[in-house]
Amino acid sequence: MTGRGRAAGGDGVAAVALQSGSSGNCIFVEARGVKLLFDAGICGAEAQRRLALSGYDIRQVDALIISHDHADHVLYAGVYQRKYGLPIYATPGTLSAAERRHGLGNLKDVSLFFAGGRLRFGDVSVESVPTPHDGADGSAFIVDAGGKRLGIMTDLGHVFEGLADLLAGLDAVFIESNYEPAMLAAGPYPAFLKRRITGPAGHISNIESAELLRACTRLQWACLSHLSGQNNSPETALRRHRQILQRDLPLFVADRSAATGIMRL
Repeated sequence: MTGRGRAAGGDGVAAVALQSGSSGNCIFVEARGVKLLFDAGICGAEAQRRLALSGYDIRQVDALIISHDHADHVLYAGVYQRKYGLPIYATPGTLSAAERRHGLGNLKDVSLFFAGGRLRFGDVSVESVPTPHDGADGSAFIVDAGGKRLGIMTDLGHVFEGLADLLAGLDAVFIESNYEPAMLAAGPYPAFLKRRITGPAGHISNIESAELLRACTRLQWACLSHLSGQNNSPETALRRHRQILQRDLPLFVADRSAATGIMRL
């Protein structure tokens, strides 16, 4: 599948997490002049403002790619299309569930893909990876631009078969690091919610994330993402990763209410 008209760009990859967490998710990636947004869980005005702070115009984005149907990933997808003219890409199951659960409104430019398939935008490909998270037909993603590979790996469910091999082939990654087990166990969440988070369709922990990254010698950087506001903190996540990694992998943390700086490959 091809994207819209785009400005010329170099061979590098630039990425910005506009926000990450249960309060809303949106990640921007530019590669070889192709500009992509992953998820639309923050309002259009904030996405526009935060992109502009990094020097980008939301109206120049080639595609909005949706990972799954939970509100913190898809709620404003209709707004992004109607206000900024962004084409939407989603799996059939994700689109159907999102429209049913959230009422996305009138959508005129939607392209469907299937989890496990590949999208093409000029010289850039986006591989979709099926996840066992409890969304409808959800995906994680790998952006490949001339052999430079960036993963967007959040809402993973659990450490599923093949995940470690996928991560080992990446140059950089946004990786879910949702909770610190001891904080979750001692925290105020009801038992059913704790079981959901730690279960096979929930989220992965700081420890699981760090253990996955420990074997990824190709990585140039990792951005810890989708941190819980109740059961984690940036300081806790970084400390746990440093403890387990025991090497100098550059680590960033995606904010629950603000954009990161530009991270480059």
